[in-house]
Amino acid sequence: MIKREQYISKLRQLKDTHLIKVISGVRRSGKSTLLEIFRDELLDHGTSQKQITFINFENPEYTDKIADYMDIYRKINQSLVKNKMNYIFLDEIQNVPNFEKLVDGLFIKKNVDLYITGSNAYFLSGELATLLTGRNFEIKILPLSFAEYVSAFRDKSRLDLIFQNYLDYGAFPQTIDLFNIDPSLVREYLLGIYNTILLKDVIARKGVNDREILEHVAQFLLNNIGNFTNPKSISDYMGSNYRKVAPQTIDNNLSALSDSFLFYSVNRYDIKGKMYLQTQQKYYTIDTGLRSAVLGNQANIDRGHILENIVFLELLRRGGQVWIGRTKDGKEVDFVVKNSKGETEYYQVAETIREEKIKNRELSALNNIDDNNRKYIITLDPEKNNFNGIEQINAIDWLLKE
Repeated sequence: MIKREQYISKLRQLKDTHLIKVISGVRRSGKSTLLEIFRDELLDHGTSQKQITFINFENPEYTDKIADYMDIYRKINQSLVKNKMNYIFLDEIQNVPNFEKLVDGLFIKKNVDLYITGSNAYFLSGELATLLTGRNFEIKILPLSFAEYVSAFRDKSRLDLIFQNYLDYGAFPQTIDLFNIDPSLVREYLLGIYNTILLKDVIARKGVNDREILEHVAQFLLNNIGNFTNPKSISDYMGSNYRKVAPQTIDNNLSALSDSFLFYSVNRYDIKGKMYLQTQQKYYTIDTGLRSAVLGNQANIDRGHILENIVFLELLRRGGQVWIGRTKDGKEVDFVVKNSKGETEYYQVAETIREEKIKNRELSALNNIDDNNRKYIITLDPEKNNFNGIEQINAIDWLLKE
């Protein structure tokens, strides 16, 4: 089992604070395992089993019995140990009707430390969003970082091969075990995740009633990671290749796919004017292995954008706010980042810059920024360089750097 220290350490810090700990993230990213690891730590440090309630609301033991949140509340309330802190773990709580009231009822108890998880962004909207204001701490969990992925391998002598697997098979924790059994099993597993997300987190919860259009939009985004797009351009594409679909319908699909954590949309930022731009966005997928599973042989095209996707996800893991940059003369900077310390950083990502033309193109955008913030070019080239303050870093080295 990969112990996800980045997230576990936050749970340790937040233990016994009067806050609802909300763990959000895409299905199968490790939310349940994270809670199980933390529960086991509590037991190892002297907490009694009687003080712990752990319910996974996707377990068949519960899914057929969930009818009234009050039934669950009464059972939990009756099991609480008086005069001691009780640790309540409610996994995939969005499956409980009126779960907001269940959360509120438990939170107001002085001897309850409450942890909940959910697999979509809209379980944190509506009444729960109002309820949680100032009363929660959200931990956004992603599939494995490359450093976590590498930790699962005894033989780390060929990091290049491990990285290739990371790109092709993705970072969902279970894929490592399946790959060791039979790599062909990974694709079936990932397609299962993908279809479950579409069915349970998009169609069922967002009222999307045209699965065919939804799947075409999702495949369009997977084919165009790192490219600027908007509902109108996708609508035009659909009209030319499938059937006419209104931009508003496309916009609704994009919103639903983002809320399911299957994709992230990234807005543009005018570096000179310090302004956020609303026109066009880029989309990145939660996992490049999902992309490979869905697109098949098409997936290996444009390795530069695949690397860009990997870098984007790592910037999120490191606590950054991320935008697409535009310089004063309209050149594109792949990522403008406000890091966890509040500092601004600029990133270009390219598979290689050994060709002079490519190197000059990537450098020119960064050279156009007239401030003293740090600037990076991340590539798969092994060499390290410094171009007048612009640092070239190997992607694998950067991903493994703490």
